[in-house]
Amino acid sequence: MKVVLASGNAGKLAELGGLLAGAGLELVPQGELGITDPVEDGHSFVENALIKARNAARLLGWPALADDSGLIVDALGGAPGLISAHYAGVHGDAKGNIAKLLHELRAVPAERRSARFYCCLVLLRNKDDPQPLIAEGQWPGVILDAPRGDGGFGYDPVFFDPATALSAGEMPAAMKNPISHRGHALAQLKTRLADWIARG
Repeated sequence: MKVVLASGNAGKLAELGGLLAGAGLELVPQGELGITDPVEDGHSFVENALIKARNAARLLGWPALADDSGLIVDALGGAPGLISAHYAGVHGDAKGNIAKLLHELRAVPAERRSARFYCCLVLLRNKDDPQPLIAEGQWPGVILDAPRGDGGFGYDPVFFDPATALSAGEMPAAMKNPISHRGHALAQLKTRLADWIARG
């Protein structure tokens, strides 16, 4: 089944494509089809994922898969949260976002730097689908006081995973993808995908 992937983020495209291999969906990035991101003015990750999926499905007439995700830092009251991609003011400025995050946490001790990555995936049959398939995933960790590793994207170099004793930026994709927030959300989505396709 051809599905438009409602994202222009190259890192997300790589992760989602790899994790969904063999799931019965042929993902086509919206950028290849001339579709740009809509204004994400929802008040939750779920709302923003729905906005993106409905926009792509409406413009193309295909089923659509969208991801909305972000970093939630407990000591900052949940920030950067919904504005994770443009925390420092410019969308996609990973270095600026990390610099601002570390500045905001400069006086916060290690034991209070708990955080989690969160991901919401939405799969729609069409723009008016009243029963979208929604899957969520979380990845708990700790924010480091300096970047480690140059892999991944976004906040990965400052997100430390206690279970592996590595930052997300130090992990090869084969290690990171299954244990990440996006990996957990996709695993949940996959368990329900066969039924979703069968109802198709």
